[in-house]
Amino acid sequence: MTGTASPPRPRRRIFADLTPLRTSAHYRRLWVGGTISWMGQAMTALAISLQVYEITGSSFSVGLVGLFSLVPLVAFGLYGGAIADTVDRRKLGLHSQIGLTVLSAGLAAAALLDYHRVWLLYTVVALQAVCGALNGPARSAMIPKLLPPEQLPAANALGSVTMTSGTMLGPVLGGLIVGWWGYQAAYLIDVVTFVAALYAMWRLPAMLPEGRKGRASVMDGLRFLGTTPNIRMTFFSDMAAMIFAQPKALFPAIAVLWYGGDAKTVGLLVAAPAVGALLGGLFSGWQGRIQRHGLAILLSVAMWGLAIAVFGLTRNLWLGLFFLALAGCADTISMVFRSTMMQTATPDGMRGRLQGVFIVVVAGGPRLGDFLAGTVADLTSPAVAVTGGGLACVLVLGLLAARWHAFARYDARSPQP
Repeated sequence: MTGTASPPRPRRRIFADLTPLRTSAHYRRLWVGGTISWMGQAMTALAISLQVYEITGSSFSVGLVGLFSLVPLVAFGLYGGAIADTVDRRKLGLHSQIGLTVLSAGLAAAALLDYHRVWLLYTVVALQAVCGALNGPARSAMIPKLLPPEQLPAANALGSVTMTSGTMLGPVLGGLIVGWWGYQAAYLIDVVTFVAALYAMWRLPAMLPEGRKGRASVMDGLRFLGTTPNIRMTFFSDMAAMIFAQPKALFPAIAVLWYGGDAKTVGLLVAAPAVGALLGGLFSGWQGRIQRHGLAILLSVAMWGLAIAVFGLTRNLWLGLFFLALAGCADTISMVFRSTMMQTATPDGMRGRLQGVFIVVVAGGPRLGDFLAGTVADLTSPAVAVTGGGLACVLVLGLLAARWHAFARYDARSPQP
């Protein structure tokens, strides 16, 4: 044969791209450690809820666990981001991770000593939220320093697998372990799972923010966000989905009214979006080939809204579960591109503060969505709340896209905040 052989065509990936795990030992350790520790934290979260109910016999008291977690997470989220833009992020991540380990050890010690007090559990939950608000921005701001920009979509997809698998499997394992060996066993296992995360953080090099100049101001971060239409749109699009099309609070009523079901039906409804999110992360190989990240976000958020709207019209359980899973898959796709855009288009010295804003949006948006859905359902019906909310999400998204039309043309090869 004569002539020059044509270059091999790039292999089309279907499953999650594991390139970040192969090319960066630091990222690999961080991902493995985070996956293991996230599973342990999910186990502890369930164990705390079970223990609060055993002590009080009150569902209201169990509900307060979420409030004691939400308030510190929102309050300290912004300040955690500002601190992450000032100090060595490795040290901040390591110290906050040590704090989480000590808190889980304290829970285990109290359980072993038969010291069962609700105030102690609420206090630990609040302190866990503070440590999480400090750890999250530092950890997220590290990723762009460990990987080249073209690998960030794959890394964020792998991060979604960590979160959804932990959210799905952690409570199941936690329930089994508490049932077999008691609360102290779940808490002690959580302490052990932190070892991998601590080792990964300890092995990292110093992660000083670029261009740091003394104290980082939260207001400077918010003012910077006001000058970045593309980054701002990633927050607005997520809020449109989480506030207007968030049906989770209605699942107990929907299970009974639409499907004639019970608590097991509620469990299926809650699990369906998580299953879709996990599949979205596992089959994410194609996402690395997408350069129009803004358009991808708009399409995936619109898919979320439409899937929720159609779910509100279904009265067949399996069909409803399918559309909820489709919505969960769309949410993962949106999250991957939103996170990647924020990491690549934001200066390193601002990444911590914007990640702090991200934590506040992620923590607060679904709660506002639960309140709105519950209010509309009480005034009208669950069907109106769900379908109307999904359509409202698409409408608001369209108005946002029309207002900031350059967002749809965002190109990852030339990131502009």
